[in-house]
Amino acid sequence: MEQLRFNRYAPIVTGTPQIGGQTRANTQAEAATPSFQEILKQRLQSEVTFSKHAQSRVEQRGVQLTPNSMERLEEGVRIAKEKGLDDTLILVDSTAFLVSARNGRVITALGGGDLKGNIFTNIDGTVII
Repeated sequence: MEQLRFNRYAPIVTGTPQIGGQTRANTQAEAATPSFQEILKQRLQSEVTFSKHAQSRVEQRGVQLTPNSMERLEEGVRIAKEKGLDDTLILVDSTAFLVSARNGRVITALGGGDLKGNIFTNIDGTVII
């Protein structure tokens, strides 16, 4: 009964709990896990994803994706979002990407020879990078 009374009247403490004189955030286990800010930076760095359809089109059409072209594609998506565009045609060198800028998802991709004679409809705008 004595133990029960002690737990019942134990103070409620908010904030970071103390572990042996140091805060929980300072323990080695916590130092090994990335912070929210680090995770957010990683997510924002690769904001462009490819749909299954776009992945198959990239392979079929032999579209070359270099780190430089991916950076430029991500820049195009960022610009499209800033301008309030959604379905956007982004031209990177001789490659065209149809992108849902709101979702950061590439819908399809066309390489240099496949661009000739194509008409792009139902797009909100075009970004040339």
